[in-house]
Amino acid sequence: MKKAKTIDKIATGVIYVMATVIVLILASLLLYILGRGLQYVNWHFLTSKAESFSAGGGIGIQLFNSFFLLILSMIISIPIALGTAIYLSEYSSNGRIASLIRTSIEILSSLPSIVVGLFGFLIFVINFHIGFSILSGALTLTVFNLPLLIRSIEDALRSIPNSQREAGLALGLSKYETVIRVIIPDALPAIITGLILGAGRVFGEAAALIYTAGQSAPPVDFTNFNPMSITSPLNLMRPAETLAVHIWKVNSEGLIPDAVAVSAGASAVLILAVLLFNLASRYLGNFIYTKMTGNK
Repeated sequence: MKKAKTIDKIATGVIYVMATVIVLILASLLLYILGRGLQYVNWHFLTSKAESFSAGGGIGIQLFNSFFLLILSMIISIPIALGTAIYLSEYSSNGRIASLIRTSIEILSSLPSIVVGLFGFLIFVINFHIGFSILSGALTLTVFNLPLLIRSIEDALRSIPNSQREAGLALGLSKYETVIRVIIPDALPAIITGLILGAGRVFGEAAALIYTAGQSAPPVDFTNFNPMSITSPLNLMRPAETLAVHIWKVNSEGLIPDAVAVSAGASAVLILAVLLFNLASRYLGNFIYTKMTGNK
């Protein structure tokens, strides 16, 4: 008995040490990036175009492109992922079709982002003649993000006890109504968490966008709301350099005199944007869950 307790204490101590090391590594990484970059971040840097930092340039266009691509890719991804996850969780009988879908998801999830980017370049940019554009980038990010979204939503739906399904059917609800009115509201917090992970993955992605959305940020007129105009921010066919691609480009090309300052500031903004987006999404998920279920 003493030996078992000793082994248990040692194992518990090892687990605590490993968790502490991981937290310290993450905290030190965040503090290092924010400590180096926040000193260069101001309103002008966030809203002006990318030039030499000493000349007063910034990341305004890249920041807008990142959020625009994020929103567009999630609009495309969420319905597909939700429908696929509902089919796999609630309607499939683990037959050949379900097995084929799960195998495809596993293969897609194991592909490096650079491979997905080359796939998007060959299919959307060249074969579909979309060119380097926001639309090409969003479609490529959809391919890149779908495996994570589908698996997370499916796990969230499968975590709901079967008693919930039986209760819905006992009340006279159809299977579809049970899924929409009972299962999804109950699984909503876990679904939102999966969407947050997917959104953060999209927002910080660079490799898949280099070959699809492009590496340039042409002038954008934020007073021009004509989606057919090349200078309109709403034009889906214009090239769009995102914040993550801009950080890579600044460090790889070294053409900007103050590349270190621009890269550090942009990296800090990228980290803060992901953190703020996660917090806002969690609040939104809890709010929707409260409205749909009546629980506080």
